Amino acid sequence: MAYAGARMMAAAFRSVGIDATVAPDSDADTLDLGGLNSSGEECLPHKVTLGDFLKVCRQPGFEPQKTAFFMPTAHGPCRFGQYAPYLKQVLGEMGYGQVAVVSPSSENGYDGVGEHAGDLMRAAWMGLVCGDILVKFLLKTRPYETTDGDADHAFHESLGDFVGVAERGDLSVKERLSALAAGVERMRERFRAVPARYERGRPLIGLVGEIFCRLNTFSNDDVARRIERHGGECWISDIAEWVWYTNWSHESQIIRERGKLNADYLKAKVKSHTQHKYEKALLAPVARDLVGYEEPHDVREVLAAAEPYLPAEGCLGEMVLSVGKAIYLHAKGADGIIDISPFTCMNGVICEAVYPAVSSDHDDLPIRNLYFDGVNTNIDRDLEIFLDLARAYQSRSCRERVSPGYFE
Repeated sequence: MAYAGARMMAAAFRSVGIDATVAPDSDADTLDLGGLNSSGEECLPHKVTLGDFLKVCRQPGFEPQKTAFFMPTAHGPCRFGQYAPYLKQVLGEMGYGQVAVVSPSSENGYDGVGEHAGDLMRAAWMGLVCGDILVKFLLKTRPYETTDGDADHAFHESLGDFVGVAERGDLSVKERLSALAAGVERMRERFRAVPARYERGRPLIGLVGEIFCRLNTFSNDDVARRIERHGGECWISDIAEWVWYTNWSHESQIIRERGKLNADYLKAKVKSHTQHKYEKALLAPVARDLVGYEEPHDVREVLAAAEPYLPAEGCLGEMVLSVGKAIYLHAKGADGIIDISPFTCMNGVICEAVYPAVSSDHDDLPIRNLYFDGVNTNIDRDLEIFLDLARAYQSRSCRERVSPGYFE
Protein backbone atom coordinates (compact mmCIF):
# COMPACT_ATOMS: atom_id res chain seq x y z
CA MET A 1 0.00 0.00 0.00
CA ALA A 2 2.55 2.56 1.15
CA TYR A 3 5.73 3.18 -0.84
CA ALA A 4 8.07 2.62 2.10
CA GLY A 5 6.04 -0.11 3.77
CA ALA A 6 5.83 -2.22 0.61
CA ARG A 7 9.59 -2.10 0.08
CA MET A 8 10.28 -2.97 3.69
CA MET A 9 7.84 -5.89 3.47
CA ALA A 10 9.59 -7.23 0.36
CA ALA A 11 12.93 -6.90 2.15
CA ALA A 12 11.55 -8.90 5.09
CA PHE A 13 10.63 -11.72 2.72
CA ARG A 14 14.12 -11.67 1.25
CA SER A 15 15.58 -11.91 4.75
CA VAL A 16 14.06 -15.39 5.12
CA GLY A 17 15.25 -16.54 1.70
CA ILE A 18 12.19 -15.74 -0.41
CA ASP A 19 12.83 -13.86 -3.66
CA ALA A 20 10.45 -10.92 -3.27
CA THR A 21 10.00 -7.62 -5.01
CA VAL A 22 7.43 -4.84 -5.17
CA ALA A 23 4.99 -4.73 -8.07
CA PRO A 24 5.70 -1.99 -10.65
CA ASP A 25 4.39 1.45 -9.77
CA SER A 26 0.71 1.93 -10.51
CA ASP A 27 -0.16 3.89 -13.66
CA ALA A 28 -2.86 4.22 -16.31
CA ASP A 29 -2.28 0.60 -17.39
CA THR A 30 -3.07 -0.45 -13.82
CA LEU A 31 -6.54 1.09 -14.02
CA ASP A 32 -7.13 -0.25 -17.54
CA LEU A 33 -6.23 -3.84 -16.62
CA GLY A 34 -8.08 -3.70 -13.30
CA GLY A 35 -11.16 -2.22 -14.94
CA LEU A 36 -11.21 -4.68 -17.85
CA ASN A 37 -11.07 -7.66 -15.50
CA SER A 38 -13.64 -6.57 -12.92
CA SER A 39 -17.33 -5.73 -13.08
CA GLY A 40 -16.93 -2.02 -12.38
CA GLU A 41 -18.82 -2.19 -9.10
CA GLU A 42 -15.73 -2.94 -6.98
CA CYS A 43 -13.85 -0.27 -5.05
CA LEU A 44 -10.71 1.49 -6.32
CA PRO A 45 -8.21 -0.48 -4.19
CA HIS A 46 -9.48 -3.71 -5.75
CA LYS A 47 -9.05 -2.31 -9.24
CA VAL A 48 -5.54 -1.03 -8.43
CA THR A 49 -4.28 -4.22 -6.77
CA LEU A 50 -5.78 -6.43 -9.47
CA GLY A 51 -4.34 -4.24 -12.22
CA ASP A 52 -0.88 -4.18 -10.64
CA PHE A 53 -0.78 -7.98 -10.34
CA LEU A 54 -1.92 -8.43 -13.94
CA LYS A 55 0.83 -6.03 -15.06
CA VAL A 56 3.32 -8.44 -13.46
CA CYS A 57 1.81 -11.26 -15.51
CA ARG A 58 2.49 -9.28 -18.68
CA GLN A 59 6.16 -8.70 -17.95
CA PRO A 60 8.69 -10.37 -20.28
CA GLY A 61 9.88 -13.70 -18.92
CA PHE A 62 6.98 -14.09 -16.50
CA GLU A 63 6.81 -17.68 -15.18
CA PRO A 64 3.47 -18.50 -13.48
CA GLN A 65 4.76 -21.68 -11.84
CA LYS A 66 7.54 -19.71 -10.12
CA THR A 67 5.44 -16.76 -9.00
CA ALA A 68 3.34 -16.03 -5.93
CA PHE A 69 1.29 -12.92 -5.21
CA PHE A 70 1.03 -11.69 -1.62
CA MET A 71 -2.56 -10.62 -1.02
CA PRO A 72 -3.62 -10.63 2.66
CA THR A 73 -7.28 -10.87 3.54
CA ALA A 74 -9.58 -9.90 6.39
CA HIS A 75 -12.96 -10.75 7.86
CA GLY A 76 -15.66 -8.20 8.44
CA PRO A 77 -17.81 -5.89 6.33
CA CYS A 78 -15.10 -4.68 3.91
CA ARG A 79 -14.88 -6.12 0.40
CA PHE A 80 -11.16 -6.60 1.03
CA GLY A 81 -11.96 -10.14 2.14
CA GLN A 82 -12.89 -10.94 -1.48
CA TYR A 83 -9.73 -9.57 -3.12
CA ALA A 84 -7.69 -12.79 -2.86
CA PRO A 85 -10.47 -15.19 -4.02
CA TYR A 86 -11.31 -12.88 -6.92
CA LEU A 87 -7.64 -12.59 -7.88
CA LYS A 88 -7.36 -16.38 -7.96
CA GLN A 89 -10.45 -16.57 -10.16
CA VAL A 90 -9.16 -14.01 -12.66
CA LEU A 91 -5.71 -15.62 -12.80
CA GLY A 92 -7.33 -18.96 -13.58
CA GLU A 93 -9.53 -17.48 -16.30
CA MET A 94 -6.51 -15.82 -17.92
CA GLY A 95 -4.43 -18.99 -17.95
CA TYR A 96 -2.27 -18.15 -14.93
CA GLY A 97 -3.77 -20.70 -12.56
CA GLN A 98 -0.30 -21.89 -11.52
CA VAL A 99 0.34 -18.57 -9.75
CA ALA A 100 0.05 -18.97 -5.98
CA VAL A 101 -1.85 -16.38 -3.94
CA VAL A 102 -0.57 -16.09 -0.38
CA SER A 103 -3.38 -14.85 1.90
CA PRO A 104 -2.68 -14.47 5.62
CA SER A 105 -5.71 -13.24 7.52
CA SER A 106 -6.38 -10.48 10.04
CA GLU A 107 -8.47 -13.01 11.98
CA ASN A 108 -5.31 -14.46 13.55
CA GLY A 109 -3.24 -11.28 13.43
CA TYR A 110 -1.64 -12.33 10.10
CA ASP A 111 0.27 -15.20 11.69
CA GLY A 112 -0.41 -17.80 8.99
CA VAL A 113 2.54 -17.19 6.67
CA GLY A 114 4.26 -20.59 6.75
CA GLU A 115 7.29 -22.21 8.29
CA HIS A 116 9.27 -18.96 8.54
CA ALA A 117 6.37 -17.15 10.21
CA GLY A 118 8.25 -16.11 13.35
CA ASP A 119 11.33 -14.70 11.63
CA LEU A 120 9.29 -13.13 8.83
CA MET A 121 6.75 -11.47 11.14
CA ARG A 122 9.49 -10.01 13.34
CA ALA A 123 11.44 -8.68 10.36
CA ALA A 124 8.26 -7.37 8.71
CA TRP A 125 7.08 -5.61 11.86
CA MET A 126 10.42 -3.88 12.40
CA GLY A 127 10.44 -2.88 8.75
CA LEU A 128 6.91 -1.47 8.83
CA VAL A 129 7.68 0.55 11.96
CA CYS A 130 10.77 2.01 10.27
CA GLY A 131 8.66 2.82 7.21
CA ASP A 132 6.05 4.59 9.34
CA ILE A 133 8.74 6.64 11.12
CA LEU A 134 10.25 7.57 7.77
CA VAL A 135 6.91 8.79 6.40
CA LYS A 136 6.29 10.79 9.56
CA PHE A 137 9.64 12.55 9.14
CA LEU A 138 8.93 13.24 5.48
CA LEU A 139 5.54 14.80 6.22
CA LYS A 140 6.79 16.94 9.09
CA THR A 141 9.82 18.19 7.11
CA ARG A 142 8.73 18.61 3.49
CA PRO A 143 6.29 21.52 4.06
CA TYR A 144 9.09 23.58 5.60
CA GLU A 145 12.04 22.76 3.29
CA THR A 146 13.66 25.75 1.61
CA THR A 147 14.63 23.81 -1.52
CA ASP A 148 12.07 21.58 -3.21
CA GLY A 149 13.08 17.93 -3.23
CA ASP A 150 15.48 17.88 -0.29
CA ALA A 151 13.09 16.05 2.02
CA ASP A 152 12.20 13.55 -0.71
CA HIS A 153 15.91 12.90 -1.26
CA ALA A 154 16.42 12.24 2.46
CA PHE A 155 13.39 9.94 2.36
CA HIS A 156 14.66 7.79 -0.51
CA GLU A 157 18.21 7.67 0.81
CA SER A 158 16.97 6.56 4.23
CA LEU A 159 14.60 4.00 2.72
CA GLY A 160 17.49 2.44 0.79
CA ASP A 161 19.46 2.30 4.04
CA PHE A 162 16.60 0.57 5.86
CA VAL A 163 16.03 -1.92 3.04
CA GLY A 164 19.72 -2.83 3.04
CA VAL A 165 19.46 -3.84 6.69
CA ALA A 166 16.00 -5.40 6.53
CA GLU A 167 16.82 -7.82 3.70
CA ARG A 168 19.86 -9.35 5.43
CA GLY A 169 19.33 -12.95 6.46
CA ASP A 170 22.45 -13.26 8.59
CA LEU A 171 21.22 -11.14 11.52
CA SER A 172 19.78 -12.36 14.79
CA VAL A 173 16.67 -10.62 16.09
CA LYS A 174 18.76 -8.54 18.47
CA GLU A 175 21.25 -7.63 15.74
CA ARG A 176 18.49 -6.69 13.30
CA LEU A 177 16.78 -4.45 15.85
CA SER A 178 20.08 -2.76 16.72
CA ALA A 179 21.02 -2.25 13.06
CA LEU A 180 17.62 -0.76 12.22
CA ALA A 181 17.76 1.52 15.28
CA ALA A 182 21.13 2.76 14.00
CA GLY A 183 19.45 3.32 10.63
CA VAL A 184 16.79 5.42 12.38
CA GLU A 185 19.57 7.56 13.83
CA ARG A 186 21.09 8.06 10.37
CA MET A 187 17.66 8.92 9.01
CA ARG A 188 17.21 11.47 11.81
CA GLU A 189 20.47 13.17 10.93
CA ARG A 190 19.59 13.30 7.21
CA PHE A 191 16.31 15.05 7.93
CA ARG A 192 17.87 17.35 10.49
CA ALA A 193 20.33 18.40 7.77
CA VAL A 194 17.55 19.37 5.34
CA PRO A 195 17.57 23.19 5.09
CA ALA A 196 14.16 24.23 6.36
CA ARG A 197 12.35 27.13 7.96
CA TYR A 198 10.09 25.77 10.66
CA GLU A 199 7.54 28.51 11.19
CA ARG A 200 4.45 28.04 13.33
CA GLY A 201 1.07 28.67 11.78
CA ARG A 202 0.67 26.07 9.06
CA PRO A 203 -2.66 24.31 9.53
CA LEU A 204 -2.17 20.70 10.62
CA ILE A 205 -4.44 18.36 8.67
CA GLY A 206 -5.06 14.83 9.89
CA LEU A 207 -5.50 12.20 7.18
CA VAL A 208 -7.60 9.20 8.18
CA GLY A 209 -9.79 6.77 6.25
CA GLU A 210 -9.59 3.49 4.37
CA ILE A 211 -6.06 2.16 4.78
CA PHE A 212 -5.19 1.47 1.13
CA CYS A 213 -6.52 4.71 -0.31
CA ARG A 214 -4.99 6.93 2.35
CA LEU A 215 -1.53 5.34 2.11
CA ASN A 216 -1.31 4.67 -1.64
CA THR A 217 -0.36 7.98 -3.24
CA PHE A 218 -1.44 6.84 -6.72
CA SER A 219 -4.95 6.06 -5.47
CA ASN A 220 -5.39 9.36 -3.60
CA ASP A 221 -3.75 11.61 -6.21
CA ASP A 222 -0.92 12.32 -3.74
CA VAL A 223 -3.31 14.31 -1.58
CA ALA A 224 -0.73 15.00 1.16
CA ARG A 225 1.60 16.76 -1.27
CA ARG A 226 -1.33 18.76 -2.64
CA ILE A 227 -2.28 19.87 0.88
CA GLU A 228 1.30 21.02 1.44
CA ARG A 229 1.17 23.09 -1.75
CA HIS A 230 -1.93 24.80 -0.38
CA GLY A 231 -0.07 25.72 2.80
CA GLY A 232 -0.90 22.83 5.12
CA GLU A 233 1.00 20.10 6.93
CA CYS A 234 -0.24 16.50 7.12
CA TRP A 235 -0.35 13.83 9.80
CA ILE A 236 -1.38 10.52 8.25
CA SER A 237 -2.62 7.47 10.14
CA ASP A 238 0.09 4.85 9.67
CA ILE A 239 0.26 1.11 8.93
CA ALA A 240 1.06 0.19 12.53
CA GLU A 241 -2.37 1.42 13.60
CA TRP A 242 -4.01 -1.37 11.57
CA VAL A 243 -1.64 -3.99 12.99
CA TRP A 244 -2.46 -2.91 16.55
CA TYR A 245 -6.15 -3.01 15.69
CA THR A 246 -5.96 -6.56 14.29
CA ASN A 247 -4.06 -7.61 17.43
CA TRP A 248 -6.82 -6.14 19.61
CA SER A 249 -9.49 -7.77 17.47
CA HIS A 250 -7.78 -11.16 17.66
CA GLU A 251 -7.40 -10.94 21.45
CA SER A 252 -11.03 -9.85 21.84
CA GLN A 253 -12.24 -12.79 19.79
CA ILE A 254 -10.27 -15.26 21.93
CA ILE A 255 -11.69 -13.74 25.11
CA ARG A 256 -15.27 -13.96 23.79
CA GLU A 257 -14.89 -17.57 22.73
CA ARG A 258 -12.60 -19.07 25.40
CA GLY A 259 -11.70 -16.45 27.98
CA LYS A 260 -8.13 -15.57 28.95
CA LEU A 261 -6.95 -18.87 30.42
CA ASN A 262 -5.68 -20.52 27.26
CA ALA A 263 -2.49 -20.80 25.23
CA ASP A 264 -3.76 -18.76 22.28
CA TYR A 265 -4.50 -15.72 24.43
CA LEU A 266 -1.09 -15.97 26.08
CA LYS A 267 0.55 -16.21 22.66
CA ALA A 268 -1.35 -13.14 21.45
CA LYS A 269 -0.32 -11.11 24.51
CA VAL A 270 3.33 -12.14 24.14
CA LYS A 271 3.22 -11.14 20.48
CA SER A 272 1.82 -7.67 21.29
CA HIS A 273 4.33 -7.19 24.10
CA THR A 274 7.21 -8.07 21.77
CA GLN A 275 5.94 -5.73 19.05
CA HIS A 276 5.69 -2.88 21.57
CA LYS A 277 9.25 -3.58 22.67
CA TYR A 278 10.58 -3.43 19.11
CA GLU A 279 8.57 -0.30 18.33
CA LYS A 280 9.83 1.46 21.46
CA ALA A 281 13.46 0.65 20.60
CA LEU A 282 13.07 2.01 17.07
CA LEU A 283 11.32 5.19 18.22
CA ALA A 284 13.82 5.94 20.99
CA PRO A 285 16.40 7.73 18.78
CA VAL A 286 13.78 10.18 17.46
CA ALA A 287 11.79 10.94 20.61
CA ARG A 288 12.92 14.59 20.74
CA ASP A 289 12.14 15.12 17.06
CA LEU A 290 8.61 13.75 17.44
CA VAL A 291 7.48 15.92 20.35
CA GLY A 292 3.89 16.77 19.50
CA TYR A 293 3.74 14.04 16.86
CA GLU A 294 3.38 11.07 19.21
CA GLU A 295 1.09 8.25 18.15
CA PRO A 296 -1.28 6.70 20.72
CA HIS A 297 0.45 4.45 23.27
CA ASP A 298 -2.32 1.89 22.79
CA VAL A 299 -4.92 1.44 20.06
CA ARG A 300 -7.51 1.28 22.84
CA GLU A 301 -7.11 5.07 23.17
CA VAL A 302 -8.43 5.41 19.63
CA LEU A 303 -11.20 2.88 20.13
CA ALA A 304 -12.30 4.56 23.37
CA ALA A 305 -12.46 7.94 21.64
CA ALA A 306 -14.73 6.48 18.96
CA GLU A 307 -16.95 4.66 21.47
CA PRO A 308 -19.73 7.32 21.72
CA TYR A 309 -20.12 7.33 17.93
CA LEU A 310 -19.02 3.89 16.67
CA PRO A 311 -18.45 1.25 19.39
CA ALA A 312 -15.52 -1.00 18.46
CA GLU A 313 -17.35 -4.17 19.53
CA GLY A 314 -20.11 -3.47 17.02
CA CYS A 315 -18.27 -1.71 14.20
CA LEU A 316 -15.48 -3.53 12.38
CA GLY A 317 -12.70 -2.06 10.29
CA GLU A 318 -11.36 1.37 9.47
CA MET A 319 -14.56 3.22 10.39
CA VAL A 320 -13.95 3.01 14.13
CA LEU A 321 -10.26 3.81 13.70
CA SER A 322 -10.98 6.82 11.49
CA VAL A 323 -13.45 8.37 13.92
CA GLY A 324 -11.29 7.65 16.97
CA LYS A 325 -8.12 8.92 15.31
CA ALA A 326 -9.88 12.11 14.18
CA ILE A 327 -10.68 12.83 17.83
CA TYR A 328 -7.15 11.92 18.91
CA LEU A 329 -5.67 14.27 16.29
CA HIS A 330 -7.98 17.06 17.42
CA ALA A 331 -6.45 16.72 20.88
CA LYS A 332 -2.95 16.85 19.34
CA GLY A 333 -3.71 20.16 17.66
CA ALA A 334 -5.08 19.24 14.23
CA ASP A 335 -6.92 22.08 12.50
CA GLY A 336 -8.88 19.81 10.19
CA ILE A 337 -9.48 16.18 9.30
CA ILE A 338 -9.76 14.67 5.82
CA ASP A 339 -11.16 11.16 5.50
CA ILE A 340 -9.77 9.47 2.38
CA SER A 341 -11.84 6.57 1.08
CA PRO A 342 -12.64 4.79 -2.17
CA PHE A 343 -15.94 5.71 -3.79
CA THR A 344 -18.79 3.58 -2.34
CA CYS A 345 -16.61 2.41 0.60
CA MET A 346 -18.90 1.51 3.49
CA ASN A 347 -16.28 2.61 6.03
CA GLY A 348 -16.18 6.08 4.51
CA VAL A 349 -19.95 6.36 4.15
CA ILE A 350 -20.60 5.40 7.78
CA CYS A 351 -17.91 7.78 9.01
CA GLU A 352 -19.41 10.59 6.95
CA ALA A 353 -22.72 9.98 8.71
CA VAL A 354 -21.24 10.50 12.18
CA TYR A 355 -18.64 13.19 11.43
CA PRO A 356 -21.13 16.08 11.89
CA ALA A 357 -21.65 14.94 15.49
CA VAL A 358 -17.90 14.48 15.99
CA SER A 359 -17.25 17.97 14.64
CA SER A 360 -19.99 19.54 16.77
CA ASP A 361 -18.63 17.88 19.92
CA HIS A 362 -15.05 19.02 19.18
CA ASP A 363 -15.18 22.78 18.67
CA ASP A 364 -16.71 22.50 15.17
CA LEU A 365 -13.50 20.97 13.84
CA PRO A 366 -13.59 20.95 10.01
CA ILE A 367 -13.95 17.38 8.72
CA ARG A 368 -14.20 16.51 5.04
CA ASN A 369 -14.65 13.21 3.21
CA LEU A 370 -12.80 12.76 -0.07
CA TYR A 371 -13.79 9.80 -2.22
CA PHE A 372 -11.59 8.43 -5.00
CA ASP A 373 -12.53 6.20 -7.94
CA GLY A 374 -9.65 6.67 -10.36
CA VAL A 375 -11.41 9.41 -12.31
CA ASN A 376 -9.77 12.82 -12.40
CA THR A 377 -11.56 15.45 -10.33
CA ASN A 378 -10.82 19.01 -9.33
CA ILE A 379 -9.44 17.98 -5.96
CA ASP A 380 -7.29 21.10 -5.64
CA ARG A 381 -10.40 23.29 -5.59
CA ASP A 382 -11.84 21.23 -2.72
CA LEU A 383 -8.55 21.30 -0.82
CA GLU A 384 -8.18 25.05 -1.23
CA ILE A 385 -11.62 25.59 0.28
CA PHE A 386 -10.92 23.12 3.09
CA LEU A 387 -7.61 24.81 3.97
CA ASP A 388 -9.47 28.11 4.29
CA LEU A 389 -11.84 26.44 6.75
CA ALA A 390 -8.88 24.99 8.67
CA ARG A 391 -7.24 28.42 8.93
CA ALA A 392 -10.49 29.92 10.19
CA TYR A 393 -10.73 27.17 12.78
CA GLN A 394 -7.09 27.71 13.75
CA SER A 395 -7.69 31.43 14.29
CA ARG A 396 -10.53 30.83 16.75
CA SER A 397 -9.05 27.79 18.50
CA CYS A 398 -7.80 28.24 22.04
CA ARG A 399 -5.54 25.19 21.96
CA GLU A 400 -1.77 25.50 21.74
CA ARG A 401 -0.24 22.93 19.45
CA VAL A 402 2.84 21.23 20.93
CA SER A 403 5.78 21.30 18.49
CA PRO A 404 9.44 20.24 18.56
CA GLY A 405 11.87 22.80 19.94
CA TYR A 406 13.22 23.79 16.54
CA PHE A 407 9.93 25.47 15.52
CA GLU A 408 10.17 29.27 15.56
